[in-house]
Amino acid sequence: MLPPPSKSVSGLWPLQSIVHRISPLKDLKPGELLLHELYRSLQGESTYAGLPCVFVRTAVCHQRCRWCDTPHAFNQGAVIPRADVLAKVLSLNTPLVEITGGEPLLQADILPLMVELCNAGKTVLLETSGSIAVGPVDARVHIIMDLKCPDSGECEQNLWSNLDKLKRSDEVKFVVASRRDWLWASETIKQYKLDMRFTVQVSAAFGEVNLKDLAEWILQSGLNVRLQLQAHKYVWDPKARGV
Repeated sequence: MLPPPSKSVSGLWPLQSIVHRISPLKDLKPGELLLHELYRSLQGESTYAGLPCVFVRTAVCHQRCRWCDTPHAFNQGAVIPRADVLAKVLSLNTPLVEITGGEPLLQADILPLMVELCNAGKTVLLETSGSIAVGPVDARVHIIMDLKCPDSGECEQNLWSNLDKLKRSDEVKFVVASRRDWLWASETIKQYKLDMRFTVQVSAAFGEVNLKDLAEWILQSGLNVRLQLQAHKYVWDPKARGV
């Protein structure tokens, strides 16, 4: 049975009541997902920023980015039947759905879940680190791939072959925590002509890079990239959950 809907404004599905220390992903059975939280809020990032969106956040991530703002997803979650997750998302009656994490592509059943959501007429966003192959992802899914800059500590995990799997409608994202990160990101964008192939979003690691500085760096570069704000961190407390 599904837990009852939360009374919070965001529509948070209160997994806190059933959260436990997670089991290894290898213990999941076909048709199951290890879920950290599911809630409805406003999309804070990407070209869909500002729109109502249902967020499906999976548990577990194989990376440990220094600036990660969701470390609570590393080791907390609940095993939920995929059919129940689908039913809960559809019950929230929202056209836009984002699959995020953690790292969603670590879980095999996230692929059929995205197919089912697309079949139901939803616009589906996938937020992924880019270190796992995106080839198996349904072509209807809008991929937002986060290429890791040096200060993340996970730069060596970038799977560059993924760039050839992305569609023109997909997005590439860089989180910049320093001037060094920006120089690396700008050179990467130029080398792979990313701003000519995809929408490129550049975010400041929250509280680590001055937004005015980042804006100036973008303007000086001549690159056709977008400065991205994490809007939810300005609307709500930056540490708030379920928004």
